[in-house]
Amino acid sequence: MARPDPIELARRKLVEGVRGVFNDTLQGETPVPPSDEALFAKDTPIRMVHADVVSMMVGGMSALLLQMLHPHALRGVLDFSDFRADMHGRLRRTARFIAVTTYGHRDEAQKAIDRVNRIHAKVKGTLPDGTPYSATDPRTLAWVHVTESLMFLEAWLTHVRPDMPREEQDEYFRQFAVIARRLGADPVPETRAEAQAIFRDMRADLRAGPEAREVAHLIVKGRVGGVTGTIQPFLANAAVDLVPPFARTMLGLERPGWQATPSKLVTDALGSTLRWAFRQSPSGARSR
Repeated sequence: MARPDPIELARRKLVEGVRGVFNDTLQGETPVPPSDEALFAKDTPIRMVHADVVSMMVGGMSALLLQMLHPHALRGVLDFSDFRADMHGRLRRTARFIAVTTYGHRDEAQKAIDRVNRIHAKVKGTLPDGTPYSATDPRTLAWVHVTESLMFLEAWLTHVRPDMPREEQDEYFRQFAVIARRLGADPVPETRAEAQAIFRDMRADLRAGPEAREVAHLIVKGRVGGVTGTIQPFLANAAVDLVPPFARTMLGLERPGWQATPSKLVTDALGSTLRWAFRQSPSGARSR
């Protein structure tokens, strides 16, 4: 009998480990099976960008840091989630939503969107100054969407495919807009330029206080166990590096400085390894 290929065994072990991080196996979760009847066709920009585990982790942390500057988004997280106690669980649930809506059957994608809309309908209250907030507010949802779309793409451009054509970047925003509109966001960009314009316009809505800085510190400095905890500082540095300078200042974060280089090397190497393990070869992709 032929001896098992040690390289193939290592590849499978790595894939199983990553899937274990992003699926709550204790609750019976399994990876989202890609569907030929998803909302988006194979080999289109949104499916390529959202498939890259490492750049999505980096972009996701960057987006979350920016979202915490919006007082309504921050209050909803603090009042209606266990983010402080279970940051990893919150991020895992967000990652699963992205996976289902990007790759799952369109019916399952819509079920996931409906479920989030039902949850959002219950998230409402008042800010410390008495201002009412609601997770169904279109403008708040727009900030969440714009930060995610910009940071997911920016992480992809920085760590995976810096030469992605502008028309493909714009198509990414057009595709992601399908999900954002079903969640009730408004305005919703359909090009990178529109996303950047909305981002600039919404800066006036942002505030920085002790709680925002506390959550930012948890995102950047919080540690989890296992292999994820080992690489987390490098990914966090890469995430902070993507955050615009004004937002870093508001959150009390410093640019990684000399740590940026080793963080990028580790992030890029990890990304390349996982793309090998998952047998992903994005069209035209190349790591810098």
